[in-house]
Amino acid sequence: MYTLLDIAANSSANNYLVIGIQLLFAVGFVGVMLFLSALVGPKRKTKDKLETFTSGIETHGDARQPMSVKYFLVAILFVLFDVEVIFFYPYAVNFRTFAADPTMGWSTFLAVLMFVGFFLAGFYYIIKKGALNWED
Repeated sequence: MYTLLDIAANSSANNYLVIGIQLLFAVGFVGVMLFLSALVGPKRKTKDKLETFTSGIETHGDARQPMSVKYFLVAILFVLFDVEVIFFYPYAVNFRTFAADPTMGWSTFLAVLMFVGFFLAGFYYIIKKGALNWED
């Protein structure tokens, strides 16, 4: 069994020196390679090279067209549902453990019911506001 003094003695700054040196070498190598490629690389600027890359498709219109807010709303809703699943997963994995302990079982179950209630209230609000109607 390790004591606190043993752990403190083993985690001194000398143990991190090797990591720091490796990090400096990595950053230095990347910097040197970027500098050399800019120094040695070709510098011919033609009309074709300065044109926007579009995979062979001719460009038309402006890229700064306004987008519907519905796309962003769906993205935010996806994140909301995704986070909801993340919160359900640990409860589902440990369900038998919670059910075996009578004190923790009911309190955990009520907490999950509250979470589901808030989630369903938010989902009901989203449906009533028409956030999922795409006809607009």
